[in-house]
Amino acid sequence: MTETLVDTVGVSSSNGGQEPNGADSKTTVLARDDVLSGHLQIRGGGQVMGNFSGQIECDGDLLIGPDAHVEADIRSERVTIAGFVRGRIVAVNRLKITSTGRLEGDAKVGALVVQEGGVHLGVIRVHPEGLPDSEPIAIVEASPRPGVVALKTVPNPVGRVRKFWGEFF
Repeated sequence: MTETLVDTVGVSSSNGGQEPNGADSKTTVLARDDVLSGHLQIRGGGQVMGNFSGQIECDGDLLIGPDAHVEADIRSERVTIAGFVRGRIVAVNRLKITSTGRLEGDAKVGALVVQEGGVHLGVIRVHPEGLPDSEPIAIVEASPRPGVVALKTVPNPVGRVRKFWGEFF
């Protein structure tokens, strides 16, 4: 599989290409008829309107358009799904599945919005206090019975500290 790096391009808007706050408006767009596979890194916001397979990393808002077909693992600040996505999603801030959106896969999100008609098949873990830095660790212990393995999870100390200090603030 060929790895592809796509840089952001400026998109002019009705106000001369400027956002209301004066910052330049930049977005990366994979058009409706485009087909791409590989590792897509987007600096800023992005829109996938066509077909993509691989991995997507987006620093800002990512929109999967209504006609899009995406088979990828996605990591972004905010993800809006209006088309079809198969893969794992990490949305640090928010995942929104619109009425035309379909997600087949697991997700870890800061917040979740699913409009009526939106479809999800998989497991979604919502972390309103913020996404954990790492997955829980499991320790495999030898069992006195042959062929039996005992798993013991190790608690996340960061979560315990956050909970402790949260009681004071």
